[in-house]
Amino acid sequence: MRRFFLVLLLHAAAIFSFGQFSVSGVVKNEAGEILPGTNVILNGNYKGMPADERGRFQFNRLKAGNYVLQASFIGYTRKEIPLHVDQNVELEIRLSPSGILTEEVLVEATRAGDRTPVAKTTLDKAAIEERNMGQDIPYLLTMTPSFVASSDAGTGIGYTNFRIRGTDVNRINVTINGIPMNDAESHGTWFVDVPDMAESAENIQVQRGVGTSANGAAAFGASLNLQTNTLNKKAYAGYKTSAGSYNTFKNTVSAGSGLINDHFSMDVRLSKVSSDGFIDRGSSDLKSFFVSTGYFSEKTILRMNVFSGIEETYQAWNGVPSVKLNNDMEGMERYRDHWLWSSNSERENQIRYDDMLKSDARTYNLYTYAHEVDHYQQDYYQLHFSHEFNPSLHLNASLFLTQGKGYYENYDYDEDYADYSMNSPAEGAVTDLVKRKWLDNDLYGGIFSLHYEQGNSSLTFGGGYNTYDGDHFGNVIWAANYGNNDINHEWYRGTGLKKDFNIYGKYLYQLSESVSLYGDLQYRRIDYDITGIDDDLRDVAQSHRYDFFNPKAGIYYRPDQSHEAYLSYGRANREPTRGNFIDADPAGKQPVSEALNDFEAGYTYKTSVFLLGANLYYMAYDDQLIQTGEINDVGSPIMVNVSDSYRTGVELSGGLKISRSLNWDLHATFSRNKIKNFTEYVDNWDTGEQDALQLGKTDLAFSPEVIVNSQISFKPHRSLNIALLSNYVSDQYIDNTSSEDRKLDPWLVSNLKVDYQLKNPLFDQLKLHLLVNNLFDEKYESNAWVYSYNFGDERYKMDGYYPQAGIHFLAGVTIGF
Repeated sequence: MRRFFLVLLLHAAAIFSFGQFSVSGVVKNEAGEILPGTNVILNGNYKGMPADERGRFQFNRLKAGNYVLQASFIGYTRKEIPLHVDQNVELEIRLSPSGILTEEVLVEATRAGDRTPVAKTTLDKAAIEERNMGQDIPYLLTMTPSFVASSDAGTGIGYTNFRIRGTDVNRINVTINGIPMNDAESHGTWFVDVPDMAESAENIQVQRGVGTSANGAAAFGASLNLQTNTLNKKAYAGYKTSAGSYNTFKNTVSAGSGLINDHFSMDVRLSKVSSDGFIDRGSSDLKSFFVSTGYFSEKTILRMNVFSGIEETYQAWNGVPSVKLNNDMEGMERYRDHWLWSSNSERENQIRYDDMLKSDARTYNLYTYAHEVDHYQQDYYQLHFSHEFNPSLHLNASLFLTQGKGYYENYDYDEDYADYSMNSPAEGAVTDLVKRKWLDNDLYGGIFSLHYEQGNSSLTFGGGYNTYDGDHFGNVIWAANYGNNDINHEWYRGTGLKKDFNIYGKYLYQLSESVSLYGDLQYRRIDYDITGIDDDLRDVAQSHRYDFFNPKAGIYYRPDQSHEAYLSYGRANREPTRGNFIDADPAGKQPVSEALNDFEAGYTYKTSVFLLGANLYYMAYDDQLIQTGEINDVGSPIMVNVSDSYRTGVELSGGLKISRSLNWDLHATFSRNKIKNFTEYVDNWDTGEQDALQLGKTDLAFSPEVIVNSQISFKPHRSLNIALLSNYVSDQYIDNTSSEDRKLDPWLVSNLKVDYQLKNPLFDQLKLHLLVNNLFDEKYESNAWVYSYNFGDERYKMDGYYPQAGIHFLAGVTIGF
């Protein structure tokens, strides 16, 4: 190991010794007017910068070699200039008007710019395409800081989950083209509902912490914004296919018209992804399409996006009990003897026990019924308008409708008719049945932003309004003995009506060439009404109103091209979810909104061959909703506000260009995530009550103290690229008690990615891909849940862990016309 680091230091010393050249210049338009703020990037190094107020830029300490300089400015055609550097280079770059308004303006209201003082990472289209071989979007983001992904089926296809800084997906604001994606009631985002969306993504920005104001759910730890395809002026067509382990297949066909008659364009995509999954019966069948038409002129853009996904995944939600993972025979017998699978059916407990015994320890799936699936379709309709009134002022506005409908289906044993509001054919009679729980919802509304930029000032005024209208209902679609009940009997129905309004103002002031000041104020109003009964036949009707004020402010400092630093503060407020409301004990304390005060400080140093960055954060929560073990009046677990909790840590980023063909990029997060005074509640089966345990300071669940992502890229030939991608996640507790008996072990997983570009006379692009996941066959679990109880003066647990697949691969071909 010492020799390895010595070699790296020698490489670095050699690079610093010989990197003595500079590339500098000025950017102007065709009339000779300077273009301050032009984004200038020198490919092949870590530097990119906006041109200063004189339109000038400079890259220092470059070593001899070939580079490509890119210059882009809104309203102008991007320019790429190949350079051979063996001496100092001075350039005058002239940008030509594009003739049409460029689409970067469509998402700028929800994006953090170069001088916005927040922690952020942006993946461009090339980076997304490089990583996309059919896995869900969270698996394409695993190389970003503080990011941990998980998969129910174990392969990254189907239902996936992710956390950023330990914050779960229900607390992460997700937008697509600035339009909310989070479910308004649960706050969750399921990318399985829009499979292969990465193929239509132009870029993805991840903001960690509170970030900047956005539409939709509160950014209560992070935000993620996707921008879909922007205008491609040239006609194109493409076909991508990949296949691999567990009968995984992905096929994508895409085409675009280019710019027709200097004003019109159309893009289409069709995708299908399927996999058997690593977990038994953990299959996925995913289909999607994307259609976009646009009108473009010098001052106006009008674009219509219509896209849809339909997914059917076999349920692998329950995980593998630790007693099965450890082949603990006594523990598996306890599951049966304590009636842990079913509280009313001895037959079901015996069936589940027999199936557990004969299953593989790492691929066991509780569900065996052939149609135990989740089936859901989601349709998106988006109309985007952008108009430039003058070079300083432009307007963005969008209307949208998102429609979703689907169910998940379960087979239940020996069910009581009364639990489903059904007439019993005889006293004490029970029946096997199949039920579907449905969600049928619409989200519709509009967003807008007005952006003004003049001199040293940049002001954005924007907001949005949306209405969510959702129906929740359940049907018994089959019963072994229906009796005199109707076929497809409906046993519950409830609604959720939520109206969400927000308005915000963002101001960036260039105090000097080096210093920028940033302010961001948002007001958000929520009206939420729940009616009807829930699946346990409780009346859950209630109404809630919230008024939130979310201020943010910061300072950005960039004294020269190599150094930048920032300080920022942001506040976010978050309302409880539908589950928090309807699960609460009617006779107990009701959930209240949560608040987050986020303090961030960052510093980055970069040269042409070296990058080092550090971001410090302290996230202090008021009334954070967490699981304590408390239950409601019918024995279901609830989430409870705790008064004082926090996350604090440092995110380190590094990059080293060891040679022209070898790069190493690294992200590491070290954190502490605590509840200051935690009380745990444990069911006592002997007394029928709950035992309260005062535990003092404990760790927040699913919050690893160390996360490290490493990517080593080797390009021995211009057509061949080899990358080793590694993720390390330290141990993490699966509840909030800091118990060593209830935790996930650490894991280190490496993936190998190989891409080879073939030259050929038939296609514009012909590329071969190979992705070997879990290269060293690490056995690990990436997620879990646990339920604890006391019985006979002993403490027991029921749990579920989510094993991930061992070594497996995907191989594919990309063809472009």
